[in-house]
Amino acid sequence: MAVGIFDSGLGGLTVLDAAQKRLPDVDFVYLADSANAPYGVRTADNIYDLTTAAVQRLFDAGCDLVILACNTASAAALRRMQERWVPSDKRVLGVFVPMIEALTERQWGDNSPPREVGVQHVALFATPATVASRAFQRELAFRAIGVDVEAQACGGVVDAIEDGDMILADALVRSHVDALKRKMPEPQAAILGCTHYPLMQDEFQDALGADVAVYSQAGLVGESLADYLQRHPDKMGSGASGYLTTGDPKTVSQRATQFLRRQITFEAA
Repeated sequence: MAVGIFDSGLGGLTVLDAAQKRLPDVDFVYLADSANAPYGVRTADNIYDLTTAAVQRLFDAGCDLVILACNTASAAALRRMQERWVPSDKRVLGVFVPMIEALTERQWGDNSPPREVGVQHVALFATPATVASRAFQRELAFRAIGVDVEAQACGGVVDAIEDGDMILADALVRSHVDALKRKMPEPQAAILGCTHYPLMQDEFQDALGADVAVYSQAGLVGESLADYLQRHPDKMGSGASGYLTTGDPKTVSQRATQFLRRQITFEAA
């Protein structure tokens, strides 16, 4: 019984790893659209077309539930997919909701009016496409009022991580944090709005300072998925676990193995 996890590249492996640890008896099919990564610099229509094609591949693999472990896809394509494209017997979920639940300390089933929450100044670090979509701010507004969100488009970070150049990624993270702090000198919390960024969480925390609460998605999504499957056991698919990529399987396997520090073998999607 498999659940699909999709990302434009390897960042979603942080979500997969957390989900596997939280749900050891669940099979997962992971699909990386490595041939078209990164998504963060693409247009919304292009992201939508690529995401629907990838999700259809996971449906074909027997997954009835697919997690978009890609903030860019969640921001630019998810709502449109849910409204116009996803079949009635399938589900596609994004990664914003668990993050907003944690930030606001409100469950998504809580439909009371938006209210003030514990933080007022939030830094959002994300890809250019996620920042441009304003999807995080839109979803947050359903739950909270009085929260000032300052977004920083972190160009180049995903590319550096995908290339395995962590020295460059570190330098870029610190540069983007500096740029954010010029706009919001004292954020109370920081959202790592890309599933690649947990790999750089220590660097973000160091650059921001110990007094800033840094929210990373991997563990939060794992817990949210466990809760969802408990409430919707019918969405456990029929596929077997595996790793698929639109890129070169050998190259992607090598980089994925470095990411998770355990052997990962991808096959052609």
